[in-house]
Amino acid sequence: MWIDRKIRQLLRPKPIAIVEACSIGVVSALAAVGLRQSVAWLEAWRLDLAGAFPAWIVLPLIGIVGGYLSGFLVERFAPEAAGSGIPQVKAALGYVPIALDLRVAVVKWLSTSLSLGSGFALGRQGPTVQIGAALAAQLSRWTDTSPTYQRQLIAAGAAAGLAASFNAPIAGVLFAIEELLQDVSDLTLGTAIIAAVVGGVIARTLGGRGMVPDLSQLPIHFALAEIPLFIGLGILAGLVGVCCNRSLLASLKFYRQRFRDRSLAIKIAVAGGVTGILALLSPYALLGTQNLQDFLIVGDINWQIAGEILLIQFVLCWVGFGATAPGGLFSPSLVLGAALGDAIATGLQSCYQAGICPTNLVLSSPTVYALTGMSAVFSAITHRPMFAIAIVWEMTTQFDLILPLTIGSVSAYLVAEQLFPGSIYQHLLTSRGIEIDRPDLAQRRWVGLTAADLMQRSVETLTCDTTISAAVTAFANSSHRGFPIVDDGKLVGILTQSDLSNSQQQDRQTSISTLMTQRVIVVSPQDPLTSVLHLLDRHQIGRLPVVEGNKLVGIITRADIIRVEADLLNSTVSPFKTRPEPSYLVYRTQSPATGRGRLLVPLSNPQTADILLRLAAAIALEFNYELECLHAIVIPPASHPAETEVDLTASRQLCDRATALGKVLGVSVHTQVRVTHHVATTILEVINDRHIDLLCMGWQGKTSTPARIFGNTIDTAIRQAQCDLMLIKLSDKLQLNLPVNELLAPNSSLDALMRLTHLNRWSIPISGGPNSEYALQLLPALTSLSRAPEIHLCQVFAPTQSPPDLHNLQMAADFICQNLDTMPTITPLYADTIATAAIDFATSKQCDAIILGASRESLLQQTVRGNIPDAIARGANCTVIVVRKADRDSI
Repeated sequence: MWIDRKIRQLLRPKPIAIVEACSIGVVSALAAVGLRQSVAWLEAWRLDLAGAFPAWIVLPLIGIVGGYLSGFLVERFAPEAAGSGIPQVKAALGYVPIALDLRVAVVKWLSTSLSLGSGFALGRQGPTVQIGAALAAQLSRWTDTSPTYQRQLIAAGAAAGLAASFNAPIAGVLFAIEELLQDVSDLTLGTAIIAAVVGGVIARTLGGRGMVPDLSQLPIHFALAEIPLFIGLGILAGLVGVCCNRSLLASLKFYRQRFRDRSLAIKIAVAGGVTGILALLSPYALLGTQNLQDFLIVGDINWQIAGEILLIQFVLCWVGFGATAPGGLFSPSLVLGAALGDAIATGLQSCYQAGICPTNLVLSSPTVYALTGMSAVFSAITHRPMFAIAIVWEMTTQFDLILPLTIGSVSAYLVAEQLFPGSIYQHLLTSRGIEIDRPDLAQRRWVGLTAADLMQRSVETLTCDTTISAAVTAFANSSHRGFPIVDDGKLVGILTQSDLSNSQQQDRQTSISTLMTQRVIVVSPQDPLTSVLHLLDRHQIGRLPVVEGNKLVGIITRADIIRVEADLLNSTVSPFKTRPEPSYLVYRTQSPATGRGRLLVPLSNPQTADILLRLAAAIALEFNYELECLHAIVIPPASHPAETEVDLTASRQLCDRATALGKVLGVSVHTQVRVTHHVATTILEVINDRHIDLLCMGWQGKTSTPARIFGNTIDTAIRQAQCDLMLIKLSDKLQLNLPVNELLAPNSSLDALMRLTHLNRWSIPISGGPNSEYALQLLPALTSLSRAPEIHLCQVFAPTQSPPDLHNLQMAADFICQNLDTMPTITPLYADTIATAAIDFATSKQCDAIILGASRESLLQQTVRGNIPDAIARGANCTVIVVRKADRDSI
C-alpha cells in the first residue's frame, strides 16, 4: 500500500506538467537555435556565391531552386507546413482538425531553412511557433494526455518556440495566451511560463543575442515634448499595417488565381526567382534580415535610404507571403517598422536643418523612433499591442522605452482596428472558411459541453445483493448493456453483459458482487467533453458513470456523444436530451474489392433508385470506384436498433437491383441494410467505416423541415461528411424503373439502361473555385449516358460589369474540348439574380440537366443573394446536380 501511495503521488498532474513543460522548452529551443543557425549559414553561402559569380544569375537561380525544394517538401510530405504556421496552430487550438506532429515539425524546419536561406524576405519566428507547437503535440501523444491538456501543451510549445526565437519569454507567454489559446487558467499559464522561460534561457545560452543589437552604448532617451511625434508615428504605422494586411491577402488571392493549376513547388519557385531579381534593385536587400534590422536601428542613414528599404521590403514580403512559402511575418513587420521610424526621424531632422520645421522641435535619437516604429507596425499587423510592446522591450531590455513603445503601439492598434478589424491571422483563417474567433451557437455549445450537460440523470442501477438470475432478467428487459452497481447511494462497481457471459458455471442465485468490475472509470460533472471522449477511446468502454465524490449522479454512453453534434445543427432540438443507439447492421452483400475508391449511394425511393444508381455507376466506371449501396430502416426512438424486428423484403429488393446493375456494367457493388433512428448519422457511420470517397444522394426538390435547406438528412451529410458529395434532383421524366429480369437480359440490358437517361443537353453555370472545377471533372462520366451530348456553358455577371471576364468560361471550354471531343457553347449572362438567370438560360436551351458546384458555406451558411444551388434546384424543371469537393486543403 505504501508503494502504491508513493507511485500515485509521483504521478500527480502538477509534477508531470512541470516535467513536460521543461521538456517542451528544451526541445523547442534546440529547434529554434538550429533553425537560426541553418538559415544564417545558407544566407552566408548565398551571399558568398553572389560575390564570387554574377549576382544577376546566382540570386534568381538560388531563389528558384531553394523555393522549389521548399515547396516540394511541403507539398509532398506535410501540406500543413505551408505559409507562416501560426494560423495552423491557432486553428488546431480552435478544435479544427489540422495535423500537428513530428512530421510537420521536421518538414517545417527543413522547408523554412531552404526558403529563408534562398533569399525570401520572411521571418523564422512564425515557423518556430509551429515547430514548437508540433513537437509539443507529438510529446502529448507519446505521454497519452487528454485533449484539453494537449491544447495546453501545444500552447506551451508555441510560447517556447517564440521565446527561443526572440529571447523574449514574457512575449512568448503573452502571444500564446492572447493570440492562440485565450486561456489564463493556472495550469495553462504555468505550463506556458515554464516552457517559455526554459526555451528563452537555452536559446540565449546557445544562440547568443536576440534580434536587436546591444544598445547599452547608444543614447536611449526622449523628451515629453516628443509625445505628439510618437502619436503621429503610431498613426502612420497603423496605416502601414492596414496596407500591409490588405496587400498580403490580395497577394494570396493573386497567386491562387494565377497558379491555380500549378503545384506549390512551382509557385514558390517562381516567387523565389522574382525575389532574387528584386534583390538586385537595392544593395540593402542583399543583407540578411538580422543585418538589415541592425542597420536600421543603429545605422547612420537618411530618410531616402529608409524609404527605399521600406518599399523594397514591402514588395519582397508581398511576393514571398502570397506564394505561401514557409516563413512568417514577425521579422518583416519589425523591419518595416524600423524603416518607418527611421524615415520619420531622419525626415524631421532634414526638415529642421532646412528650416521647414519649428525651431523649438525636440527630437531624440533615430534609434528610439526605429524601435517605436517596430512595435507600432507589429501592433498594427497582429492587433496585439501588449504583445508588441513586450517583444520589443524584452529584446532591448531598455525600460526607458516603455512610454514611446506604448504610445506608438496603442495608437497604431486603434487606427488599424478601425480600418481593418482583426489580425492578419484571423483573416487568413477566414479566407480558408475557418471561423474560430466568432463561432456560431452550435459550435460554442459543442466545445463547451461538460459531463453534466450530457449525462442521463435517471440511471437504472443494481445492488451488490442482486443475484445473477435477477441480473439476467434485468438485461433482458432493458436496452442497456451495462448497469452501475450502487451500495447506499455510492458507486461500487459496474456489471456488463460480458461479465454475465463468464458466469455460466456459477449458481444463478449467487450475488453479482463476485462478477462486477470494481475498478470503474468515472468522470465528474465538471469534466469537459474532450476528457470524456478521451476516456471512452483510451479504455474502449461504452459508458462512463458520472460521480460526485463516490455518489452516482448520472451516466454517459457512446450514443449520447455520437448524436450530439448532429442534433446541435437543429436549433429546435435540445442538445442535452438522451440520444439513441448507433445503427445496427442486419443485411450485407459484398463483391470483390477491385476499385481504388468507393462511392456511397443511399437508396430509399424505389421509383428513383435505378436512375440514381445509373448515374453513380457512370462515375464509378470513370474513376474506377466500387459502389456501396445503403438502405436505412428507420425505427422509433424508443426502440433499440439491435433488438427491433424489421421486414427486409423491400430492402433486399433494392439491394438486388443494385447488384444486378453492377453485373451489367461490370462495377463491383456492395450492399448493406441498417436499422437506425437517424438516417443522417447512419450515412456518416458508413462513410467512416467504409472509407467512402464520394457520396451520391437523391433529393426530392423540396423539404418540409423548417430552418433546413435540403432537409435534415442531406443538410447533416453536407455539413459533416468528410468526402466529396453529389446531390441529384431528378426530373419527372427520369423516374423510370426496369424489372430485374430485364436488367439481367444479356442482349437488351444496356439499351434498357440507356432508356433511363434522357440527359443530352447540359447546362453548366461557371463560378470559379474548386467545386466548379470538380463539376467539370465529373462531366465526362455523366455525359457518357448521352449518345450525342450538347454542352452549354454560362456565367452570370452583374449588369454593370463590362467587359466581362471570360477567363473561367474559356478554361472550362478548353477542358471540355480536350476531354469530351465536343465544342461547348459559351454564353455570358447579365442579371442581378444568379439563380433566375441560370434557370432561364437552361430553359431557353431546353437543357435536360444542370450541373453546378457549391462550397460548404454556400449550401448551409454564408450564401450571397440567397442559396443559389437551392434556388436553382427548386426552380428548374430539369435534372439538377450539385457537387461539393471535400475540403482537404491545408491553410
